Amino acid sequence: MDTVSLADLIKPTPLLDFGHEAIQSLLARRAWRELETKDRIGAAYNFVKDEIAFGYNESDDLPASRVLSDGMGQCNTKGTLLMALLRALDIPCRFHGFTIHKALQKGAITGIAYSLAPKSIIHSWVEVWFEGRWVNLEGFILDRTYLCALQVRFADHRGAFCGYGAATPDLQSPRIEWQGEDTYIQKDGINADLGIYDSPDAFYAERGTNLSGLKQWLYKHVVRHWMNSNVANIRGK
Repeated sequence: MDTVSLADLIKPTPLLDFGHEAIQSLLARRAWRELETKDRIGAAYNFVKDEIAFGYNESDDLPASRVLSDGMGQCNTKGTLLMALLRALDIPCRFHGFTIHKALQKGAITGIAYSLAPKSIIHSWVEVWFEGRWVNLEGFILDRTYLCALQVRFADHRGAFCGYGAATPDLQSPRIEWQGEDTYIQKDGINADLGIYDSPDAFYAERGTNLSGLKQWLYKHVVRHWMNSNVANIRGK
């Protein structure tokens, strides 16, 4: 990866709007810019993982500032916020798109909402440039409180687990902690690789989002509220 390309991967975009006052205020309060590179990545990663709750926003293609305002998100929206924070901290990052089988969401999504969901759902993770290589970050999707609730609910489960927003070889010990290596929580549910993009903007411009038309309207105004209520019940709040 040459210097010009890396320089491009710390630029803002309409979705990666890290110049927004709310994001700049967050960065100033937390003083993350004063940290070493590994710790800067970890600070942004842990914030998105645990201080932005797992939940369903009104669309995948929201700007980072809106995700921050929502205080919740899923793989795609939390990924947008993480990318914006990383770029604001001068950490090059890019978007890797996939689809996952909707079975991964069963339990978190139930009833009519699950029936309306497409069989393959747009998914993504963030790739961050660290120590001369690309590192995959996906383990930020489920917040600690929600994941702990799943671990208690399925305390007797052994082996691969798929459902409730997780797809991992070991629910009790998933690879979610930032230690300078790849992190994953939904990787085992991936069923198609859609490629690498410089930004989420470029991906959604080419691929679109998960729903359109009437289904999109129902999801935005009705269904996602059912989904978020169910997630809150699982979380125990």
